[in-house]
Amino acid sequence: MAIDDTQKPEGDDPFSGWAEAMEEQRERDAVLESEQGGPLSGESVRSFSGGTEVPVNDINMVLDIPVQLSVELGRTKVPIKYILQLAQGSVVELDALAGEPMDVLVNGYLIAQGEVVVVNDKFGIRLTDVVTPSERLRRVSRG
Repeated sequence: MAIDDTQKPEGDDPFSGWAEAMEEQRERDAVLESEQGGPLSGESVRSFSGGTEVPVNDINMVLDIPVQLSVELGRTKVPIKYILQLAQGSVVELDALAGEPMDVLVNGYLIAQGEVVVVNDKFGIRLTDVVTPSERLRRVSRG
């Protein structure tokens, strides 16, 4: 299987996509700020201890926090007796159809969908649809 070199050249920073996403978010915030007539970033919030105020836009504090990124192939519900009967070679049918996009989850929350690719004999996922930050917040607040 051929690798599409236009997507990501070798040696490229693996976090460059995040940098682009952060820049895109800053641009969206600037547009919203001008439309709403007020600042969206640089606002201050009180800490829980009631002490000094902390700038909201200091994202550098959280950039190195590790999160669990997983790709979900599909799901199914089965009775426990079925689980106990599983053996080597058993096949478990999932609810996802072949060729459907895979869900990309961060700490259990859907952030994107994509298609499976092979890069240097390892599986990867090429993102085809990314959930907008506002939609992510909406989903988190519901769930």
